[in-house]
Amino acid sequence: MSTPITAALVNELRQRTSRPMMECKNALVEAGGDVKKAEEDLRKKGGIAKSDRATGEGRIAVYIDPAKHVGALIEVLCESAPVAKGEHFVALANDLAKQVALEGATTPEQLLGQKFVGDPTRTVQERIGDVIGVIREAMKPGRMVRLQGQLGSYVHHDGSIGVLLQVEGNNPDPQVLRDVCMHITATRPIAARREEVPAEVVEKEKEIAKAQIANDPKNAGKPANILEKIAEGKLKTFFAENVLIDQPFVKDSTRTVGQLLQTAGLKVVRFVRYKVGEVQ
Repeated sequence: MSTPITAALVNELRQRTSRPMMECKNALVEAGGDVKKAEEDLRKKGGIAKSDRATGEGRIAVYIDPAKHVGALIEVLCESAPVAKGEHFVALANDLAKQVALEGATTPEQLLGQKFVGDPTRTVQERIGDVIGVIREAMKPGRMVRLQGQLGSYVHHDGSIGVLLQVEGNNPDPQVLRDVCMHITATRPIAARREEVPAEVVEKEKEIAKAQIANDPKNAGKPANILEKIAEGKLKTFFAENVLIDQPFVKDSTRTVGQLLQTAGLKVVRFVRYKVGEVQ
């Protein structure tokens, strides 16, 4: 006796296979409502990638709509490096970045269920399923973020790293924003401003600085106020290495990123940096 083909059953098979709704429904009909058999039948036809394959490769994509002052950065994962560089996957990643920017998804699950902005008669899940059907690899959206305001971006040529930057200011120079994003890509700051560095990180750095001072024979016998200034200098160096506006600008180390932005009449609000596979 066959199991009734309900919408929930079709959706379950779609989640397992990333295939279009009608393909899933037809497979379930042929399999008498047996989800596992339907999945196996679709796999035999070569239409899906096995869902438990590792997706350790991928690329970062960005989309900014200057008219709406909205943008998004997304990590899209796949199995192999060649696929991550292929035209089908690159186009998919760009589509998903646009989707997040315009529709505002915050999780992969939410994103997959949305109507695809490029064709509202279909879902994002179906858009991804089309590419899976061509490439025969598992792929899925990973981290994503959406920002609103004055935005700039940069994605490395191989798609491995990307940055989305939000600033305050009138008529920001796109090249300045791109340069700052490239700087963030290269230097990996942990915060935009000193006050955004977690308190426990600052305390740990103070502890390390004091230990270094105590273990340096050159500091023996120095008064406490001098040792305190040495510790402050070490903390200042830490901030200059790890805080965006305090970092020397990579294209001109005679000034900081903060000074570059100030000259351009800008203030950093927030930045997000993604590297494929990196745990944050």
